[in-house]
Amino acid sequence: MDFYQVFQQHTWDEIRESIYQKTPQDVIRALQKSGKRDLEDFKALISPAATDFLEEMAQLSHRLTQKRFGKTIQMYVPLYLSNECQNICTYCGFSFDNKIRRKTLTEEEILQEVAVLKRMGYEHVLLVTGEANQTVGVPYLQKVIRLIKPYFSQISIEIQPLDQDEYEILVAEGVHAVLVYQETYHEEDYKKHHPKGKKSNFQYRIQTPDRLGAAGIHKMGLGVLIGLEDWRVDCFFTAMHLRYLEKLYWQSTYSISFPRLRPFSGGLEPKVEMSDRELVQLICAYRIFDEEVELSISTRENEIFRDNIIKLGITSMSAGSKTNPGGYVVEPESLEQFEISDERSPQAIASVIQAQGYEAVWKNWDRLLQ
Repeated sequence: MDFYQVFQQHTWDEIRESIYQKTPQDVIRALQKSGKRDLEDFKALISPAATDFLEEMAQLSHRLTQKRFGKTIQMYVPLYLSNECQNICTYCGFSFDNKIRRKTLTEEEILQEVAVLKRMGYEHVLLVTGEANQTVGVPYLQKVIRLIKPYFSQISIEIQPLDQDEYEILVAEGVHAVLVYQETYHEEDYKKHHPKGKKSNFQYRIQTPDRLGAAGIHKMGLGVLIGLEDWRVDCFFTAMHLRYLEKLYWQSTYSISFPRLRPFSGGLEPKVEMSDRELVQLICAYRIFDEEVELSISTRENEIFRDNIIKLGITSMSAGSKTNPGGYVVEPESLEQFEISDERSPQAIASVIQAQGYEAVWKNWDRLLQ
């Protein structure tokens, strides 16, 4: 049995009703519980009933995060390799039907971008591409990983879903983590947002973490695009997916990201708006639900929000990010995948982290220690 079969045992409306029926007493029970929280506790913590308990949730999230991760924030940066994509996605600037100039970085251009990232101090890079197997498939990624491996202690990827044997090839090349977001767990509306391309296959996408676990990946990144559907229901299914994976692929570690739908060329308006207060509630809920999971916040969020979220459960942050291929030096004016909000330099972010009594960690581990 894979996760898709587990997922099919539940309906969107059933889960939504269950979340919205949670009471303040359910929230208090979840907060006061000793030991590991279950999925019913998570429902209570993300429910409207929990909005009056945000201070208690924040304090508990802070304590649990310090107990497991200390006062550290891992720093990472995305490196966009290509904006070529064969999918039509309603929310993405790289969508196949968006008439933009397509670009895939050459080896020389990649090294120019890498030089900038190294001057920023980065040791952890996230390689990002559109979904175009003929152009940026496994052979291209192998070449890129071999090219940049001498410069970074951690290489993560956010690319098109692959088969298990293809993931095994990239793991052998040195890939540390793979981020693969479901975008939304609403199966019918997923099809509306992905009308063309391989990404339109909901089942193949939702089974991707199973293939990653079987391939022996060190870390998986999960998440949804907040704004496509009811965030509470989508994030419940993410939590259910996380708990399933942790039990089955216990050798891997896991991270959750919180991308809110941002403006882009040809843009889609969010179906559901999520307030800053609700995002804080969600971050704290995930930490209380799972003390081990890494929680990441990107430059999609604004300066004030990112400054204030440091102590509440986040364990990794990006800074100085560009979301276009060649955005750091090669072709800074090319079209971004989405607009970033926090444009401060990595050094500025590190200073903010330090001012709050935390340490910005640029190198978390070394391949030589494996």
